[in-house]
Amino acid sequence: MNPKHILMFCGIGILQCFNAPMFHLSTASAADQVITVNAKKPGAVIQPTMYGIFFEDINYAADGGLYGELLINRSFEFPNPYTGWDISGKVSLQDDGPFERNPHYVRLAPSGHRDKHTMIENHGFFGIGVKGGEEYRLSLWARVPDGGSSKLWIDLVDNATMDEDQKLGNAGVEISGKEWKKYSVVIKPRRTFAKAHLRVWGDSKVTTDVEHISLFPVNTYKGHENGMRADVAKALEDLHPGVFRFPGGCIVEGTDLATRYQWKNTVGPVENRPLNENRWHYTFTQRYFPNYFQSYGLGFFEYFQLSEEIGAEPLPVLNVGMACQFQNGDDAHAACTKEGLQQFIDDCIDLIDFANGDPATNKWAKLRAEMGHPAPFNLKFLGIGNEQWEKPYFDRLAIIAPEVRKAHPEIKIIGTSGPNAEDDHFFNGWKAMRELKADLVDEHYYRDIQWYKKSMNRYSDRKFYTKDGPRVFAGEWACHDRGKKYNHAGASIYEAAFMTNIERNADLVHMATYAPLFSHVEGWQWRPDLIWYDNLSTARTASYYVQQLYSLNPGTNVLPTTISIAGGQPAANPVPEGEDGLFASAVIDQKKGEIIVKVINTLGNALSAQINITGLSKKQLAALPATAEVTSLNCADYDAENQPGRPEVISPVTTSVPLTAGSILATIPAKTFALYKVKL
Repeated sequence: MNPKHILMFCGIGILQCFNAPMFHLSTASAADQVITVNAKKPGAVIQPTMYGIFFEDINYAADGGLYGELLINRSFEFPNPYTGWDISGKVSLQDDGPFERNPHYVRLAPSGHRDKHTMIENHGFFGIGVKGGEEYRLSLWARVPDGGSSKLWIDLVDNATMDEDQKLGNAGVEISGKEWKKYSVVIKPRRTFAKAHLRVWGDSKVTTDVEHISLFPVNTYKGHENGMRADVAKALEDLHPGVFRFPGGCIVEGTDLATRYQWKNTVGPVENRPLNENRWHYTFTQRYFPNYFQSYGLGFFEYFQLSEEIGAEPLPVLNVGMACQFQNGDDAHAACTKEGLQQFIDDCIDLIDFANGDPATNKWAKLRAEMGHPAPFNLKFLGIGNEQWEKPYFDRLAIIAPEVRKAHPEIKIIGTSGPNAEDDHFFNGWKAMRELKADLVDEHYYRDIQWYKKSMNRYSDRKFYTKDGPRVFAGEWACHDRGKKYNHAGASIYEAAFMTNIERNADLVHMATYAPLFSHVEGWQWRPDLIWYDNLSTARTASYYVQQLYSLNPGTNVLPTTISIAGGQPAANPVPEGEDGLFASAVIDQKKGEIIVKVINTLGNALSAQINITGLSKKQLAALPATAEVTSLNCADYDAENQPGRPEVISPVTTSVPLTAGSILATIPAKTFALYKVKL
């Protein structure tokens, strides 16, 4: 690649791969390229929602992932009621329990022999991860159907241990009376183990009924009893996302309408939220998980609450009256009739009331208050439909959207342009969204590196993306290489380079969320993913650090930025299709008083660059510090990857560089992303 083939785009910090060349200053008196940032005239405002996150329950992202529950099938409501449980002794399934939508429970009766023990044992999600010395809260609903009292023993066990006793920790629970009551006890395992099981032993003399058996770490995120796994949620908080889209994704649609995601089933007492089939457990026969369901323990109240706690605007997406088009094609039974859309209109309006309404006058707002949040969640955005296309979608949205606007004109409605980024569905989708006056259009593009190389100037096309049309929501996107559909470092550099185009066009693009967000190392069906975890630890990928450095450094306004080769000749802009090069963009943060320049070198060789900040007054130049901060990510080890057990193979490194009269002279190593911060 000729070094004159350069494009300016936004960058995000430089990631450092171990054993890779470090970022360093050039000692040359002149640079190959000159990056000029004009600080005199700040341009487009960067939306607070620009860099966010998208959650979908794929790859065991909810149950077995972000949601803190450690037991699978805790209410015995799976199609096979004993899924996830081993039973011994005299155990029977009953269906007249205290919770209308979860009626099943187990009866633990004495076996009739002193050496035959009645017991149920839960496997958890790929085992139960526990840490020695930490506390775990076991809760259950129970009664003694004949009256009187009984005692249950609860064990956390290591089945494969060579110790004399399998128990890692245990506790007893005293049960009394014929009425159903909730009981809880804290267990503190004596050592760390990733594959524990939980046993509930029945009383040897008294029959006991047990329902909704649940195990959470006491130390959940923000301490909520029905809370999130602390380390996984903290990874979200550390991204400082501007927007949080939930609950999907294709699960919003369902394989059929009967199994679509219905938010009203996910609120209220957690014990009475019905089980739902996960759209993903049927999909990939090469990685098949038949026991992948949704307990709805992580429901819409919890999504709103988490959005608030991580500082992100909530962006729920609701069904438009259609099941997944990928799975159903033109099957008429996969879509609600246009005459039957009232329930979908009601779902949208009622959700806005749940989030924002007055508990004194609205039943859904009253429910929100009863769940512990009397104040509104200040919902501003609503997606209607996910990744759907053509007339079936357009016709239904044309019925639902006006009714939502009539009831809540303050809410911005997000439509979709379908699953692709350049086909007929895409162009027809944009045409329809303009006609329906959608506020934003959700674009999706999971593509390989070659596509990203050809798309680095995507949002500079103002013939298609007009200033008076809807704004762009890049709702699902990620880069991979052919044959490398995992989180290798090489792909993250192209993601960083592509995001310069998003940042430069902040007047057009108002939201961008990488996807998918989560993946369990033993339960994945889709790669790449932003955050990986096993039962005990998490790993933040190179792509995560790219997203984080953008979201931590968004600025308030875009600054005009150009690139030229030595001697002042303009650089090719954009870089010729399919080629590597230098990408850069810049913003000013008028609140913090700093200029942020992002530079990405996707080449296989180092480039020297001089960064000049112009447009400053003599007084401002004189007041500049002697150094600028630079955060660097070097990914010369193209196949490097962060995973649990080796989570920091790739991580950002922050140092300082000399700043002379508003200029920085530096060498950008191959496959490197550098973020410079200049204090004004």
